[in-house]
Amino acid sequence: MKFPKTYPLKEIAQIINCNFVGDENFPVHGMNEIHVVETGDIVFVDHPKYYDKALQSAATIVLINKEVDCPQGKALLISDDPFRDFNKLTNHFRPFQVANKAISESAIIGEGTIIQPNCFIGHNVQIGKNCLIHPNVTIYDNTLIGDNVMIHAGTILGGDAFYYKKRPEGYDQLISGGRVVIEDNVGIGALCTIDKGVTGDTTIGAGTKIDNQVHVGHDTVIGKKCLIASQTGIAGCVIIEDEVTIWGQVGTTSGITIGTKAVIMGQTGVTKSVEGGKTYFGTPIEESREKLKQLANVKRIPEIMEKLKKYDK
Repeated sequence: MKFPKTYPLKEIAQIINCNFVGDENFPVHGMNEIHVVETGDIVFVDHPKYYDKALQSAATIVLINKEVDCPQGKALLISDDPFRDFNKLTNHFRPFQVANKAISESAIIGEGTIIQPNCFIGHNVQIGKNCLIHPNVTIYDNTLIGDNVMIHAGTILGGDAFYYKKRPEGYDQLISGGRVVIEDNVGIGALCTIDKGVTGDTTIGAGTKIDNQVHVGHDTVIGKKCLIASQTGIAGCVIIEDEVTIWGQVGTTSGITIGTKAVIMGQTGVTKSVEGGKTYFGTPIEESREKLKQLANVKRIPEIMEKLKKYDK
């Protein structure tokens, strides 16, 4: 998430009431999660296990809960609770805006686009030309939709990321300030849910077609011309490259990559990153030919056991 202008480090520290290490005029351009940070971004870290990763990341401002040696060319924000203060910054720069109309006056809707009854379109939404939005679709604030997109009834774009910190009193949610971006010629089925990024974008690439009842987690990037069948659940921060086919009832873990033109057969659990150009099946996931051989051998276990009993006698 980029800020509307460049802020000096001192002003950011004042917003969250914390100390800082570095030049008080050090430039701050935005804030992001560690997998998408760029120069000028703030990243937060609150566990020693991840200090080095955060300090050596592309982020040039690290919101951290311990004063450590500051890498050259970077700055630190010292907080007793970086998670809390990251949320404060999200609320400050992208606060929740109450809606008073079904279609916000700030929404931009392209020529030839049809919005069916009972849809909600939030603030700063942009929808391209010749789209068809079927009834009861909910499009949260800041969503971007390209041209020639079809979205079927009951789908929700832009719900919060499923991202929590466990505290003694319960779970504390990391507030989502990102967006959903739907590129040109995408088709989205009925009752799908696509979460916005925590600070970045959840993206559906041009020409991709998504069946009914599919969930896409926060900050996931789906490539161009993919096919994703019904009841698939894609976790957060997944990269699905171009022309991937995912059949029904597939589930993935977070933070993995599915390579270009891979085929994931139905009811597979994608537990790790997989190369493109191959077909996969099973849980844990393996190439389908190997997995099917294993299943065939499992069926032979009773026969093998009988042979072993005869051999023992």
